[in-house]
Amino acid sequence: MAQTDLSIQEASDELDAVIDEIQSSVIIDEEFLETVLVGLLSKGHVLLEDVPGTGKTLTANSFATALGLSFSRIQFTPDLLPNDVTGTYIYNEQEGEFEFNKGPIFANIVLADEINRAPPKTQAALLEAMGEGQVTTEGDTRQLPEPFFVIATQNPVEQEGTFPLPEAQIDRFNVKSSIGYPDVDGEVELLRRRNDRTSTTPTVGQVLDHQRVMDLQAVPDTVTVTEDMLEYIAAVSRATREDHRVETGMSPRGTQRLYETARAQAVIEGRNYVTPDDVKTVSQPVIAHRMGLTAESQVNDVDKSEIVDDVLEEIPVPTIEAPA
Repeated sequence: MAQTDLSIQEASDELDAVIDEIQSSVIIDEEFLETVLVGLLSKGHVLLEDVPGTGKTLTANSFATALGLSFSRIQFTPDLLPNDVTGTYIYNEQEGEFEFNKGPIFANIVLADEINRAPPKTQAALLEAMGEGQVTTEGDTRQLPEPFFVIATQNPVEQEGTFPLPEAQIDRFNVKSSIGYPDVDGEVELLRRRNDRTSTTPTVGQVLDHQRVMDLQAVPDTVTVTEDMLEYIAAVSRATREDHRVETGMSPRGTQRLYETARAQAVIEGRNYVTPDDVKTVSQPVIAHRMGLTAESQVNDVDKSEIVDDVLEEIPVPTIEAPA
């Protein structure tokens, strides 16, 4: 387990500073930014399902800048090969030998844009990177930089010529969310900035550095989770498997992700213990994409978010007292 001298309150304050810095330049919802940070703190990855033009690339790049991390963007297309992601060997005529040329996956924050447009073999290369923190090329395995955080996107509208992500790969994403459309004030501000051609477009500044991000990722390990909360998290997960509208519920790995993200949410809230509200806050982005609906539910266009709400409503909530 990683060690850190960073207190939970200090971590919460620094995360707030990151959110404030991004919001000073990017018109985006605070709740969404917190969801992405939950994915980062829990050492997982984030899947965004959004229509084009909502600012996914700008947001991912802004996170990298504010956190002081390296960033790369991979545009997934049907002709993208695994080596285009991981890297390939190039012959060096001067040295008379092949040298490995690292691919764009070798960055701290990687934006995998329209991931479902790449063929399964290329998706699998990203899957290994996400799951193992390493890539294998022609038998040679190389470790990826730490931290390693993937923000993948897919367009929910255009499905022609796409390759749906297999369940095992979807499960690799700790959270699934969407930026969505800005509210009226936000959209007017976008136009205002576009209209004022004399002003400089706001840019995101660096708030943290590489080592500080590593320290932050160690903080959730210090969060207390009581026995009652462990039972509550397990009950929520098991209820998704018993709902008549669900064919495949949360896997045990999904239950662990719910636990990890709840601890990360507690850190964002500045608390050293997990409450039922933390679990409820992260349940939608953590649970919904892990459920497989029955054929009848799919025909009836059942909303997965409604199932999550129903599960949370029916599970008795434990009373948690702050640790002494």
